[in-house]
Amino acid sequence: MTNPPRKPQIPLTRPWLEQQEADAAAQAVMSGWVSQGPEVAAFEKEFAAGVGAPFACAVSNCTTALHLALLAVGVQPGDEVITVSHSFIATANVIRYCGAVPVFVDIQPHSPNLDPGLVAAAVSPRTRAILCVHQMGMPCDLAAILEVARRHSLPVVEDAACALGSEILWQGKWEKIGKPHGDIACFSFHPRKIVTTGEGGMLTCHDPELDGKFRLWRQHGMSVPDTVRHESLTVIFESYVELGYNYRLTDIQAAVGRRQLERLPEIVSRRRLLAARYRRQLAEIPGLLAPEEPDWARTNWQSFWVELPPEYPQIQVMQALLDAGVASRRGIMCSHLEPAYEKEPWACGRGAGCRGEQPHCRHLQESEAALDHSIILPLYPQMTLEEQDYVVAALKYACSLSQQEYQGTRWAHGAG
Repeated sequence: MTNPPRKPQIPLTRPWLEQQEADAAAQAVMSGWVSQGPEVAAFEKEFAAGVGAPFACAVSNCTTALHLALLAVGVQPGDEVITVSHSFIATANVIRYCGAVPVFVDIQPHSPNLDPGLVAAAVSPRTRAILCVHQMGMPCDLAAILEVARRHSLPVVEDAACALGSEILWQGKWEKIGKPHGDIACFSFHPRKIVTTGEGGMLTCHDPELDGKFRLWRQHGMSVPDTVRHESLTVIFESYVELGYNYRLTDIQAAVGRRQLERLPEIVSRRRLLAARYRRQLAEIPGLLAPEEPDWARTNWQSFWVELPPEYPQIQVMQALLDAGVASRRGIMCSHLEPAYEKEPWACGRGAGCRGEQPHCRHLQESEAALDHSIILPLYPQMTLEEQDYVVAALKYACSLSQQEYQGTRWAHGAG
């Protein structure tokens, strides 16, 4: 197969930030109020309305959101939280922040998400919560997960870091991820996410008591928010009623987030169009599997991944893409294989901690296979059709190379 001509590098993603975001940030700066204030409050109100949640609380990032969510549902040292290893390490880390232990459950075959059929077997007397993940924006099977959770009286926290704009068919109606359908949903505004504030996060819930906890804890456990103190006509002395954290979002970030929310429908629409186009074009590569939506889910396509057959070595396909100027990433990480976790006595998998005899040990073959045989391709709303065609051509070329060609040659820079 002839090498396509070398192009400037196509990134994995690119945040869609324009003059309106710059103007909003400038207005916040010039207002004189740059920490958590009126822009944060407006951002929370607009976000809640957008996902259909009664309450939304902004925080510094999704990791801090998840930490507060687990604390709020009562996770304490010595508890267990059922979750997936197949996620960014923050999902497991926040459980450890609480002094609890993650109990890793495998994902479904050809899906990035937790297998609900394995959850019940992972429940023990020490289980305190289920932390499910809408991986790469693809909704997980909340209905099945919640059925198990309710049977065992367990709260469900949704790691919806990537899932803003995704939807599920819920009791006959399409509803946004973040309503929430479990107890709490947590979102990220990192630059790789659907909308960005640089860094930032959001918690949504139905329960005003939970929302009150988030607002207290995100601001050092302060009894009187600084916004109230500054506006008061009488002197107020605040107290610090509980252990809290500095998990606040700034007004500068919130101002940018409000402008990003305005274009969310267009962002999701463009991503869905590009994903559909990828699926059509990549069907021509033998053995390659593109992701599919369940009939009850509409994903925002925060990421587009493909599963490679064994004859297409992951690292070599990725290197061929990189040589062609196309960025990619390997499949979603497995926390139990990372050095920070693999030696823990409760870890599972091929890591040093796996002995097959620990009460938490559940082999994670599907998770490990997804890590080893999947790659994530470039996708962003500003992506042109020409750029996407080039990515497809580069992937087709990479998959056409024989093992000998992989070992002995690389993409000829500038070749035609």
